[in-house]
Amino acid sequence: MSIKNLFTAKQVFNIIGYSLVLIVAILCLLPFIIMVSGSFTSDKVISDYGFGIFPKEISYTAYQMIFRYPNEILRAYGVTIFITIIGTTGGLFAITMIAYVLGRKDFKYRNYISFYFYFTTLFSGGLVATYIFIIRYLNLKDNYLALILPIMINVFYLFIMKGFMRTIPESISESAKIEGAGDFTIFIKLVLPLSKSGLAIIGMFIALDYWNDWYNAMLYLTDKNMFPLQYLLYTTLNSTGTSSAANDRMGSISSQSLKLAVSVVTIGPIVLLYPFIQKYFIKGITLGAVKE
Repeated sequence: MSIKNLFTAKQVFNIIGYSLVLIVAILCLLPFIIMVSGSFTSDKVISDYGFGIFPKEISYTAYQMIFRYPNEILRAYGVTIFITIIGTTGGLFAITMIAYVLGRKDFKYRNYISFYFYFTTLFSGGLVATYIFIIRYLNLKDNYLALILPIMINVFYLFIMKGFMRTIPESISESAKIEGAGDFTIFIKLVLPLSKSGLAIIGMFIALDYWNDWYNAMLYLTDKNMFPLQYLLYTTLNSTGTSSAANDRMGSISSQSLKLAVSVVTIGPIVLLYPFIQKYFIKGITLGAVKE
């Protein structure tokens, strides 16, 4: 039996395609494996041999330093989880409502308001004006709202969601209106259930923004008990080796190993969400992009 008869063109294409995807997946996974391995590698091994896929000598020093004061880490985790949940829920609801209104053809001013949102992506008030507005006028210093409000509505996500909303047939809304349903009822009971793919992908993006945010905490928070996880570990990492008090607190430790351990601690929980939302990624983005 010849090779030509053994494999059809489709089978050859699938073999090549899956092989390429496997190679790319391994290349994408390698940095993460090296990061985890490096976080468990001792200072001496890193200095002598560098980083590798498997640690030559396992060391828990970096994690012992990070969790030397577990109450601080647990409190910071709680703050980050709270902000992520509240911010993602509020941001997703606000973005979805705005996108639904702007996607309605019977809304007369949809193009003007869309341009207003688009204009903010080109020009902004700047850091100084934003800081003064939040601190002086909103009085949100040392307030969790200062971490939630500034990044609640992302215009890029808004336009993706707007395009996704336009894929929902208008006949559904028209039929509901004939039955006497109001706009808000249509949005809650019909539009949201039909937007699961868009909600999943945009919700994931918003959650990542909140989970990784440390900059707003640096600007608006001074109370250490309110620090989210990212900023707490950021300040801990920066303080290592810069003062005698920090050295007494953190001990002698490889800065590289500590950086990798900090990365593992911060990204661990959010990575667990990907398997549950992965199936919505392509569907959620392409629908919005094609229709927009």
